[in-house]
Amino acid sequence: MFTNFFGDSIFDDLMDFTFPAMRELESADRKLYGKHAAHVMRTDVREHDDGYEVDIDLPGFKKDEISLELENGNLTVTAAKGLDKDEKDTKGKLIRCERYSGTMQRSFFVGKNLTEEDIKAKFEDGVLTLTVPKKEQPKLPEKKTIMIEG
Repeated sequence: MFTNFFGDSIFDDLMDFTFPAMRELESADRKLYGKHAAHVMRTDVREHDDGYEVDIDLPGFKKDEISLELENGNLTVTAAKGLDKDEKDTKGKLIRCERYSGTMQRSFFVGKNLTEEDIKAKFEDGVLTLTVPKKEQPKLPEKKTIMIEG
């Protein structure tokens, strides 16, 4: 932000240009994730008698750009995307080269007694659907009294 005096920036005479790189950075999310960038990772969770169904919106992503990990009862969904853009002039000289990359992540606690085999995942039309079963915690053994002799 530049200091203004009477509506004019004191740097107007010195800097008679804009920074295109800054405008490019502002729109990096849009370039990476497309016109649906504001809707990425929206999540719906539905409870059923035997488990949960989780729908996560990931428009613009491909199946190989999404990973799922289960650790200590936490299910983590990660989506990563990169974009390289090269422009050359008519003589084949590189005049612009840009690289964008982005990662987003969400975690859900699903319980420490679930394994990777319990959770089912399907990716179709930009929506990741997870089926997470309800699994009861193992019951602790009942308290038994031991008689003391003597």
